[in-house]
Amino acid sequence: MTDDYCFACGAENPIGLHLTFDFDGERVTTKKILPREFQGYFGTAHGGILSTMMDEAMCKFIAAKYHEQAVTGRLEVRYKLPTPIERELTVSAWQESSRRNIISMRSTVEVDGNITAEATAKFAVVASA
Repeated sequence: MTDDYCFACGAENPIGLHLTFDFDGERVTTKKILPREFQGYFGTAHGGILSTMMDEAMCKFIAAKYHEQAVTGRLEVRYKLPTPIERELTVSAWQESSRRNIISMRSTVEVDGNITAEATAKFAVVASA
């Protein structure tokens, strides 16, 4: 099921991120240049936007690999370096483990080869996609 009004990936949301993802069987990735509208403090991306992007990437991995819908049960984010706006960043996500209907995931944000943020999360599978 696709919701074209999702803030992260919905094509119809006029203020959304409009993320699209590639899946290679091992991880999902998306590339994005964040405009100034998504700025936190001067010249850097807002942490909540980065968190949203990583959360969405991890969820998209589960949908791509398992054809299942999942919801975030726990999300922990570590901001390592300022993430500049108006520069291309890459968000990647991959699975660490699974147990029953709980899938443990990891995600990173990279700019110019440097990891600027990383997240770990646990997702609960709730339905077939």
